[in-house]
Amino acid sequence: MTRHFRLWIMAATSVAALASASPVFAQDVTEITVQRFFGACDADFGTNTDVTKAVGECGIITSLINKFNADNADIKATVTTVEWPGYDQLTAQFAAGDPPDVVTIHESVLSDYQSKDLLLPLDELLASVGVSADGFTEAGRNGVTKDGKIYGLPIDSWTMLYHINLDLFKQADLLNGDGTPKLPTSVDELMAQAEQFKQKTGKPYFVQNLANETALYTRNLYTYLFQQDSDFFASPTKVKLNTPEAKAVVEMYKKIFDNGYTTKDMDYSAAIQAFLAGEGGVQLNGTWVIGDYTASAETAGTELNKGGYAVNPYPQLFSGKKAQYADGHTWAVSAKDDRTPEQTAAIGKFLKFFAENDFDWSRTGHLPAQKAVLDSAEFKALPHRDTVAPIAALGTPLPSSVQRQFAIQDIVGEEMGAAITGQKEIDAALADAESRINELLANL
Repeated sequence: MTRHFRLWIMAATSVAALASASPVFAQDVTEITVQRFFGACDADFGTNTDVTKAVGECGIITSLINKFNADNADIKATVTTVEWPGYDQLTAQFAAGDPPDVVTIHESVLSDYQSKDLLLPLDELLASVGVSADGFTEAGRNGVTKDGKIYGLPIDSWTMLYHINLDLFKQADLLNGDGTPKLPTSVDELMAQAEQFKQKTGKPYFVQNLANETALYTRNLYTYLFQQDSDFFASPTKVKLNTPEAKAVVEMYKKIFDNGYTTKDMDYSAAIQAFLAGEGGVQLNGTWVIGDYTASAETAGTELNKGGYAVNPYPQLFSGKKAQYADGHTWAVSAKDDRTPEQTAAIGKFLKFFAENDFDWSRTGHLPAQKAVLDSAEFKALPHRDTVAPIAALGTPLPSSVQRQFAIQDIVGEEMGAAITGQKEIDAALADAESRINELLANL
């Protein structure tokens, strides 16, 4: 048992004894600081505590924290919202000795902070509030376990998906008899379907955010490297990207770009608006927009309402294992010497609250991190969960021992983007990506 944890237990016992012996005239409030991404939406949900009325990542996370504060009058979770992903700011806060108590961190990034002893192991704290790691999904538990200890509360698993405008797919004669979309099973079939879609609709098959972007390029590459059984991170400190497998993926996406099968020069927000306006057939985006796109499809007069909206995992285009890149979000807790036992107890309540409300978070479209929620009839009844359920088995992260995964993502995205748009030869881009990443990892 850690010193911090012993102090918390002693303090909790003392407080309980005092409360039983003395009348309570005023309730002390314990403040904890919470830092998160997921956007700002105070105008719509700033005071909302009815989580069932919330939609989307921002609306649901805001409403959940509002409800936590309303349900716990003795605790005040003060929230700072950072622009995604917020790691430069978090690193600066740690350097200044003033990190938030609780912070959203991707599973792929936990090692960056855990390896420097900046995060609190949560095994004892979670156990003290009745949250067992045995209740986590396998993906969630693996994602937060580092050196045999738990370093975050997993709240979801996420991946990229094919978000599909069924009206445009009908126009392109790309629907099956049951109304489901016809998806390609090879690179050649993808190109044929994309050409057919373009000819019949006059629009690009894909809606992609290729401007000011690195993450999409990288996630696409990882998915199709996995599908070719490429062990490109056999060593956590050395990557192999100058390979035939990587070249095949980049050539595919360059052909999509060159043939006009995708939108161009759109940033993330513009790509979302373009898809909602019916400007393309398939948007490559994450689990997190399922809730918003479903709401649009259910609204009369919208483009997605015309013929419907479908969502599927990325198709299997190569002959290797069935897989696609996946990650997850967590609540992590900073290691602080000056944290009071009362604050530690409050953090435990906060984490328990999110573990118990994992279903509400799963309405965003993310897969839940609690096995009981994933297996529940309530979750399975949500729209499109039948088609995205395979993600639980398909989802494949990078090895957890690979550090600086977001920095690596930026490098891969920069080089892959340069190759696809014709600024660099593909071989040169892959060689540069490999050398840049390996130089980064050699200087951790």
